[in-house]
Amino acid sequence: MSNESKHIESPPSWANRFLRWYCRPELLEEIEGDLHEVFQRRIAAKGVRKAKTFYWLNVLMFFQPAYIRKRKNHTTNHTAMFKNYFKVSWRNLTRQKMYSAIKIGGLTLGVAACLLIALFIRHELSYDQQYPDADRIYRVVGVYNIQGETTKTTYFPAPLATVLPEDFPEVEAAGHFIGSELIGPKSKLVRRADKAENIYEEGFVYADQELLNVLQPHFLQGDLSQALTEPHTLVLSQSKADKYFPRENPLGKTLILNDDESQPYIIRGVFEDFPATSHFQYDFLLTLTDTESFTGDHTVWRRNIFHTYAKVRAGTNATQLASKLTEGIVKTYMVAGWKEGGLANAEDLAKNVSIELQPISDIHLYSKGIQDGFSHGDIRFVWLFGAIAGFILIIASINFINLSTAKATKRAKEVGLRKVVGSFRINLISQFLTESVLFSVVSFILAGLLAWLLLPYFNELAAKSLVFPWKEWWFLPLMAAVAVLVGILAGLYPSLYLSGFQPIKVLKGRLQSGGKNSRMRSTLVIFQFTTSIVLIIGTFIIYQQLDFILTKDVGFDKEQVLLIQGVDALDEQLPSFKNELLTLSGVEHVSISNFLPVTGTMRSGTSFWKTGREETDSPLDGQLWQVDPDYISTMGMELIAGRNFNSEIASDSQAVVINQTMARELGMDDPVGQEITGGGWPAMPVIGVVKDFHFEPLTEDIKPLSLSMGRGGSVASVKVNTSDISEAIAAITAVWERFSPNEPFQYSFLDQSYARMYSDVQRMGRIFTSFAVLAIIIACLGLFALSAFMIEQRRKEISVRLILGASLSQVFRLLTQSYLALVLISLLIATPIAWYLMQRWLEDYAYRIPIRWDVFLLAGLIGVVIAVLTISYQSIRATLINPVDNLRNE
Repeated sequence: MSNESKHIESPPSWANRFLRWYCRPELLEEIEGDLHEVFQRRIAAKGVRKAKTFYWLNVLMFFQPAYIRKRKNHTTNHTAMFKNYFKVSWRNLTRQKMYSAIKIGGLTLGVAACLLIALFIRHELSYDQQYPDADRIYRVVGVYNIQGETTKTTYFPAPLATVLPEDFPEVEAAGHFIGSELIGPKSKLVRRADKAENIYEEGFVYADQELLNVLQPHFLQGDLSQALTEPHTLVLSQSKADKYFPRENPLGKTLILNDDESQPYIIRGVFEDFPATSHFQYDFLLTLTDTESFTGDHTVWRRNIFHTYAKVRAGTNATQLASKLTEGIVKTYMVAGWKEGGLANAEDLAKNVSIELQPISDIHLYSKGIQDGFSHGDIRFVWLFGAIAGFILIIASINFINLSTAKATKRAKEVGLRKVVGSFRINLISQFLTESVLFSVVSFILAGLLAWLLLPYFNELAAKSLVFPWKEWWFLPLMAAVAVLVGILAGLYPSLYLSGFQPIKVLKGRLQSGGKNSRMRSTLVIFQFTTSIVLIIGTFIIYQQLDFILTKDVGFDKEQVLLIQGVDALDEQLPSFKNELLTLSGVEHVSISNFLPVTGTMRSGTSFWKTGREETDSPLDGQLWQVDPDYISTMGMELIAGRNFNSEIASDSQAVVINQTMARELGMDDPVGQEITGGGWPAMPVIGVVKDFHFEPLTEDIKPLSLSMGRGGSVASVKVNTSDISEAIAAITAVWERFSPNEPFQYSFLDQSYARMYSDVQRMGRIFTSFAVLAIIIACLGLFALSAFMIEQRRKEISVRLILGASLSQVFRLLTQSYLALVLISLLIATPIAWYLMQRWLEDYAYRIPIRWDVFLLAGLIGVVIAVLTISYQSIRATLINPVDNLRNE
């Protein structure tokens, strides 16, 4: 009998569960018994498999209205319950004012910061979306792998734009342009032909008609398809048209540039200003046919000074097209140009050159390492600030979680009573989530108002023009959805924890705080302070690097050098102007040149060889600057070999002074007296070697450079040696007004121009610091409230210890030591994280500071001080209360 019982089969368990779920309780026992009885008979008659199959069929047959349990309509109950939840939540919010204020205040600060960062990120990600067919517009990028180093550049010869649509059917159109700073001064004097007063303007670019066809800016006046087809024509932005021709039709009118009346520019069109979210920020587009500074600029394949943009046909694979361009452009046209320039091993060099196509929408954020002359953002900053926003929101949410769970004992009786009168756990979870969502919604409303008030200051800090998208249909619904989501996520753990209390223990007073809940709170506090300390360390290192950049010896003296723009307008009077300046008491040196050791000024790249090179030698890419004999002394540069230029020595007009890097890269141990060639120039004797100086940002190594003697230029560099700068400027202004009474006197200082090279990094550093401070404040708010509540819970213990003889310092140490331990643990965790992150950031700089141990020590000390100050008020207050007041009811 026992052997048979071992083999009795049971009905399918899932079928039984389904039956018990839907069947009316009063019928379940009878139906289930009958089905079991029939199941056993079927096993004997038809076998186990068929018996189980028929059992499932019988269960499904009973699934009909007569047997399905009735579901009560809880709509009214739900409405009433949620009204009660809301009422209780509002009472808790108003009754516990300090804790509610900290909960809401911390979350409000966190959400406001996230809103501002979200606006910043949205702005950065929206660049260059305004062009028609933006998804089909690409910028041509050259990739050069020379001697193990990779260089990317967007500078190409002019014929590339013509060849692209002719030789490659995938290319619908291609245009090119050149910034005015590459062929002359970045700023120009502008006036109407019928006016005498000039105004300095920037934002000039020389472009061809095909570039307009590719970009298709929104034309307000004129014919887009014919605007730049003729010489000496231009199109200008709406803002400039309104400035020079208010309430007039500017079409056909004439502008004079740099007071050159022999080449007036006729206006052929007015376009809508490029938005702030465009990398192409120009107000004056001049016809490209007027830019030939060297013979053959527009025809030869060895003058890499033009940017080329192409529009491809729909469905074109850009990667495959780039491979075709590498084969068709580099190995055919560019190789021929290199050979024409005297490069014998052009075919070998071409093996290390390729072409890429960069989507126009990627230019702003994904151009790190590309030499293009534009100021653009960095996708890593977007990710960084996105991460900071996330951490700030998490820190604020942790305050809510910690305070909610810490006050669990205050809500325990409420939970117990609700369970006794019939509330299920799901009802309690709903109640606490409702309370959490209420806190979140209130915080989001206040955060929106706070962010709106702070936006002007943030715009000034970030140098942006951000606006709230109030009018966008998605904004308010998205804010509401995120508010609910944050409320649910922040309140989920406290809801599960509070709803899990057992009624018997609660009502008998046996509920014990601590345990897992205390460990969870400690873990969350560690996370908060780890994040805060990482931000503190990051702030210190960023500012140390910025200080290093701005104070580093860059190889020239940038202090008290006045830069006067537009001196080329003086023409034949320029030598007299220079001599007049030198007679002033505060002026030491004056130099005239277009080339300055700061970005945004004129550059002239070319390839160099040492004379007598082997035919297989690769060229050395470098800069060739034209300067006057006073340039080196004016800039405070140091000659370490040879001599400076001398205008009285005729042969010096063909000579060069090179920097140390060029001498080293060309293998010239004793360069003075040797010759170099490059860029189609005849052999140039080296008469001197100047000590290396930085003329590009410190993110880049010093490049090879040669200086040749020239006399022209648009910028006068004036070295002033006086304690009264304003007096010197006034004297120089008086000289300018005598020589050029109709032109404005525009000047700047070299050190300011140098600092502007790092304005983006300085700006990002200030934003980073602001949000780091905010994150620390939010963490401290939470620690303050948490310590206040925990001390309140231990008041009787504190009183007993004081009565038994404990000193105030002992009690203070008892109350603070656990929090200090958490801060020290946070420091240990934060140190390797911060070191890794900042080491990666510093790798962008060719010249950078070492990360020293004292930064981590100082950050840890600040963290400890912040924690002590945060909890000291409550701790000292607790030790000073009369013990009798706490033990009176015991």
